[in-house]
Amino acid sequence: MPALPTGTVTFLFSDVEGSTQLLQRLGPAYADALAAHHRIVREALAAHGGAEVDTAGDGFFVAFARATDAVAAAAAIQRALAAHAWPAGEAVRVRMGLHTGEPVITAAGYTGLDVHRAARIMGAAHGGQVLLSDSTRRLVAGALPEGVALRDLGAHALKDFDAPEPLAQLVVAGLLADFPPPRTRVARPTNLPRPPTPLIGRDAEVEALLALFRDGVRLATLTGPGGTGKTRLAVEVATRLLDDPDSGSGLEGGAWFVPLAPVTDPALVPQTVADALGAKEHRGTTAVEALAERVGARPTLAVLDNFEQVLDAAPFVSAWLMACPGLRVLVTSRSALRLQGEREVPVPPLPLPDARSTGAAHAGDAMSQFAAVRLFIERACAVRPDFRVDNRNAPAVAEICARLDGLPLAIELAAARVRLFSPEAMLARLARDGGPEAGTRSALDLLRGGARDLPGRHQTLRDTIRWSYDLLMPEEQRLFRRLAVFVGGCTLEAAAAVAGDAHPDPEEGVLTLLDHSLLRRDEGGGREAAGEPRFRMLETIREFGLDALDAAGEAEAAREAHARFFLALAREAEPHLTGLDQARWLDRLDAEQANLRAALAHLEGGDDLEAALQLGKALGRFWIVRGHLGEGYRRLGQLVARSEGGAPTSAWVAVRNTAGIMASEAGDMETALRLFDEVICACRDRCDTCGLATALSHLGYTYIQLGEPEKARPLCEEALRLQRQVGDLRGEAVALQNLGVLGTLEGRFAEAEALLLEGREKRRQHGEQRGFSFCHHWLASNSLWWGRPREALRYAEEGLRHLGDLGDAQVEAALYMDVGHAALDLEQLGEAVAALQRALPLWEQSGNPSGVAFTELGWGLALATRGEPEAGRALTARAMANLRRTSWQWVVAFGLVMDAEVLLALGDLDGAEAHFSEARAFNARIGFPRGTADSLLGLGAAAYAAGRPDEARAAFAEAARCYAEHGIALPPRLATRYGATLAAAGVAIPTSER
Repeated sequence: MPALPTGTVTFLFSDVEGSTQLLQRLGPAYADALAAHHRIVREALAAHGGAEVDTAGDGFFVAFARATDAVAAAAAIQRALAAHAWPAGEAVRVRMGLHTGEPVITAAGYTGLDVHRAARIMGAAHGGQVLLSDSTRRLVAGALPEGVALRDLGAHALKDFDAPEPLAQLVVAGLLADFPPPRTRVARPTNLPRPPTPLIGRDAEVEALLALFRDGVRLATLTGPGGTGKTRLAVEVATRLLDDPDSGSGLEGGAWFVPLAPVTDPALVPQTVADALGAKEHRGTTAVEALAERVGARPTLAVLDNFEQVLDAAPFVSAWLMACPGLRVLVTSRSALRLQGEREVPVPPLPLPDARSTGAAHAGDAMSQFAAVRLFIERACAVRPDFRVDNRNAPAVAEICARLDGLPLAIELAAARVRLFSPEAMLARLARDGGPEAGTRSALDLLRGGARDLPGRHQTLRDTIRWSYDLLMPEEQRLFRRLAVFVGGCTLEAAAAVAGDAHPDPEEGVLTLLDHSLLRRDEGGGREAAGEPRFRMLETIREFGLDALDAAGEAEAAREAHARFFLALAREAEPHLTGLDQARWLDRLDAEQANLRAALAHLEGGDDLEAALQLGKALGRFWIVRGHLGEGYRRLGQLVARSEGGAPTSAWVAVRNTAGIMASEAGDMETALRLFDEVICACRDRCDTCGLATALSHLGYTYIQLGEPEKARPLCEEALRLQRQVGDLRGEAVALQNLGVLGTLEGRFAEAEALLLEGREKRRQHGEQRGFSFCHHWLASNSLWWGRPREALRYAEEGLRHLGDLGDAQVEAALYMDVGHAALDLEQLGEAVAALQRALPLWEQSGNPSGVAFTELGWGLALATRGEPEAGRALTARAMANLRRTSWQWVVAFGLVMDAEVLLALGDLDGAEAHFSEARAFNARIGFPRGTADSLLGLGAAAYAAGRPDEARAAFAEAARCYAEHGIALPPRLATRYGATLAAAGVAIPTSER
């Protein structure tokens, strides 16, 4: 065994494609071919530091200490194989897979999932193809050997791995680059839940729904009472459609499950759908427009579950369908939406035995042919493995299913009781406790206020829930009622807090409710925080619980306890949302979003306005970071209006500060300025230094956005002084960052870098991972506009390393954008496009239109620079149209210059000159010297090309003075573009390093 690399290791797996057929064709010459293959591989491994871990036949397993060495070795092997003269003119095609991880090393060698992942990646490749995992791609993207590039192949599902793996292909100059798709199933994006049990008795319904969608139906609604299994059927159909070979390419846009049971306000439906699909709100767009951007024309399926309580949101579904031609929607509801093109599909009960099938002669296998009975048997066996249907109990099982009208939920509830009762005893209790032959009025009817006009099978289902409820001990019934106030589930901690003294041991009570199928473990992906289990009620059962809560006179107390618990949780989370464990607390609030909404609604409707303000204050950061700007702005706006004229408190101040930030993000600068001014006046009156410093920072940053540095600077300086006075490290870091950004825009780059580095150190001391990485974005921006692209690249890559797996799309997008713009200025055009392509979906995910536009500008300019000006202009024209609608004036200023450069590359001298002139005036107005200098440079080039050399020299000379005054170097890209023209005009401008 050779000395194997440890720590972070890059694996290379390879084998010869079609080696058996090659052996048959070559015969005895195959041994010489195999020996030559081994020699070529081993020479490349020796040259690039590869440790041969194992060799089997024609396959190699190799480990490298550095990913760049592994890539260089793979490229060298493929070149040597292609150049070799093989026997009989045959070609030996080798497929390779590379993956980087941190494997476990034992006496026997490497173990762990990283080894298997590398082997699976190799298995997905074709002969002559090299595939890389995302971890390897990230490490080598900026350091590829000469003549080697990367091609993004998208995410693919590897065998035995649940999560899709983004794959890239190594493109080696002179070698075959176009291959069939990898030998994998393309991973379609989805959040569909994974049901713990198979679907029973719905084959006909599944096939019918699949046929509807294959025939072009775009909106289907599954209708029926609660408990018919609409949700389970919808999930099954969506799962089948996700990779349906009969639907062409499948659902490229994915299949998405949107649970609407926790939502009672129809106005929240668009945002809830957008959240589920990752379509973030941003300034100037509606939810439908955001979803249209997210889905586009790609075939996509959305399952909107439990629509009945938000039917007024039906027009939103129609508008979304009109905006997205590839969209299909599957709705579950107790009522149809009544929309054009809707196909209503009633979900019937499960098939039942008829009266002649319930005798002893029809027991056993014959009975299990009926779906309702089969469901009962399977669910009964799940709780009592020794349960069997025999001649004695078969009639009772069949009669139970018949009395429950074949409703899946009712049957499951009944089957769970086999722990306590035989089927015969169960049937007797059903008849006695409100069955149709009992002759007594259902207790649930009393709880519902005597609603006798409910459908028969709905009454039966509710009677079944009541029957399960009646089997509980009094303290278990009290706990069940209290837990009904939770929306979207709860943790054990939350259950115990809201239960209060309802049950002596809430944890034991929860287990009892699980046993009785009145509570379920929530298996929704990602909703469990830090491994803590969550529990929820099916919506029909929860409705029963809420009715019981009202009838017991406990509703107000339970809702108050619920609101107080989630107020305490939000206040506990608040300081962590900017700390080391930021991601964990954000995830926890995400999991409780429906409960937090309910708590805020309860507090808003009560007399304790201060508690409502405190909850709004605590949630502000969560709403901003996780992209819930629309909801947050609306909620905080309501709190601002309600508290108008009230005595300012810290919560009053914080709510207005956060509402001002959201107003700014929404483009409502007038409201933002008004709110910040209001807070500043109130804080000066009440001597609230912390609130005042925060508001001054926000107001100063708003003026930076608006391109008014003379107003921004005194506000930012006062904010810094006050933050230092109170010792707020994070606040001090924000103020330093604002002053650094201001210095960058004013062309004081060295001063700006010092301020930003000081702010970064404060972030480090505070321990905020997101803010620390975000400082690197501004440091990179400062270096870029200073004319130091290599330094900018270093800052951006350092920021990405520190960001790790925080999952903050906005910061990651900003840093990849910086990488792209720095690579562009360094004339590394392939790397620039790759980084900008990576940034774009992250900006879209975070809902930042300015980031999207600025990324598209860089991408378009990169295309124009490498000889594709038409394609570049299509991107920059769209980006500028969007940028002009934003309030970020300095981004607009720089964008005008980039768009004009593309027009110049197109040869449109009149258009370029007009754009450069507009850019010059705009940059001069907001005091942005780098933009002014670049626009003068462009004006000179346009004038020179148009045959006006004197005018060109004057513009060049003025640009040179501007560059020199602010110490700006000409980046390599601009030096290449304008160097010859500058030399002909007799003007020299220092150039930065390449």
